[in-house]
Amino acid sequence: MKVHPHTRFVLPEALNAGEPPEARGVSRDQVKLLVAEGSTVTHTRFDRIGDHLRPGDLLLVNTSTTLAAAVDGTPYTVHFSTSLDDGTWVVELRNGGRPMFDGTAGERVELPEGALTLLAPYHGNRLWIAKPPVDDVLGYLRRHGRPITYDYVGKRWPVASYQTVFARDPGSAEMPSAARPFSFELVSHLASEGVLIAPIVLHCGVSSLESHEPPQPERYDVPAHTARLVNWVKANGGRVIAVGTTAVRAIETAAGSDGTVTPSHGWTDLILSPDRPPHVVDGLITGWHAPEASHLLLLESVAGPEQVQHAYNAAIAHNYLWHEFGDSCLLLR
Repeated sequence: MKVHPHTRFVLPEALNAGEPPEARGVSRDQVKLLVAEGSTVTHTRFDRIGDHLRPGDLLLVNTSTTLAAAVDGTPYTVHFSTSLDDGTWVVELRNGGRPMFDGTAGERVELPEGALTLLAPYHGNRLWIAKPPVDDVLGYLRRHGRPITYDYVGKRWPVASYQTVFARDPGSAEMPSAARPFSFELVSHLASEGVLIAPIVLHCGVSSLESHEPPQPERYDVPAHTARLVNWVKANGGRVIAVGTTAVRAIETAAGSDGTVTPSHGWTDLILSPDRPPHVVDGLITGWHAPEASHLLLLESVAGPEQVQHAYNAAIAHNYLWHEFGDSCLLLR
C-alpha cells in the first residue's frame, strides 16, 4: 500500500545537516526549535523548550540504543535492520551507497567472521531476511559495525554521536533522533519544573525506504509503569507529548480507542495518518523529515496537515537543518 502525505515542500541541499551540531560549535540542546501550535509559529532554541511545556505534562522517550548496524563486506555493505524472533535478521544490501534490488535467495555476502546468506525477500525486493555469520549479532556489530550513514553526511562519526541521553536498550538500526537534542542538564531542568518523563522502547529499522512506502513492522515495549503514568496524566488534565514518531507509534499501539493505555510489547504494524489519528498523544517533538517520507503522515495525524505544512514552510524560510543532526520541532495539537 502506497501512502501519500499532504505536506509538500522542496528541500534545498544546503539544509541537509551533514555533521553533528557539536562539530558546528553548537551543543546538543542549543539547536534551533520551531514550536507550532495552531496557526502560531515560534522560533526558539531547544534548551528553552520548557517555556512551551507545563507542569504535569508527560514526555514519552524512546530508550532504544543505536547499533553500529553497517558492516562492509564483499561485494556489498550490509545494513542490519531488524532482528526477527527466529534469530534471522532483516537486512538491506548497499553498493556504493545505493540500495540493491536484485538479490537472490541463497546468495552469500562475505563479511568478517563468515558469510551472510540471503533467505527470502521481506516486504518487497529492497529488504531481505538473512542468516547472519554469527548468532550474537549485537556483539558482532560492536566488533565490526559502524553507524549507518547516507550521502548527506560527509564523513563517518562514532556511534556515540548517534546515541541519545535516554539510550539503554540496544536494537535500533538508526538513531531515534528526535531525542538527540536533550542533554542531561535539560532533562534535570525540566524535571525540576514538574515535567514528567516516561520510557517506551521502539527499535527503528532502516529509514531508506522508497518514497510513500509505509513503515515496516517494528519491535516495541510499553511497560506497566509508563501505561499507568500516561493514564494518570490524561485523567488529571496533563498533556502527553511524544519525543519522536517512534514514541507515538509505540504508545498508540498500546492504547484503546478510548485512549486508555495498557502495558504491551511485541511487534507493531500500526500506521497513523489523518484517517487514523492518535488516541493519546497531544503533541510531538520531532526532527525534520525528507519530502514524501511516510513519517509526514504521522505528523499530520497529530497536528493536522495544515499545521504541519505551515511549520515546514516556516522551517525552510528560516533555514532550519534537516535529518538526525539537524534542528527540531514541537508540534502541539
